Amino acid sequence: MPITKSAKKTLRKEHKNHARNLVYKNKIKELKKQIFKLKEDKKEKEAQELLPQYYKAVDKAMKENVIKKNTANRKKSRLTRFLTKK
Repeated sequence: MPITKSAKKTLRKEHKNHARNLVYKNKIKELKKQIFKLKEDKKEKEAQELLPQYYKAVDKAMKENVIKKNTANRKKSRLTRFLTKK
């Protein structure tokens, strides 16, 4: 456990930031699961309609420094390639 006042504040900040970061990461995972489920059910049109929402979530996470730029680009690229693959 932290002893000093600054260490206690740092711990509080870490908890708050961790909770905020999880919101972004969970949104990305949730949308990805929905897209995979739609693709599995042969509903490519609906999956394509969810793609902009996925892009928006990934870009927002990148902007907030939850994920790095190259990670965001890789996630978008792989999902797009998965959807366009026959």
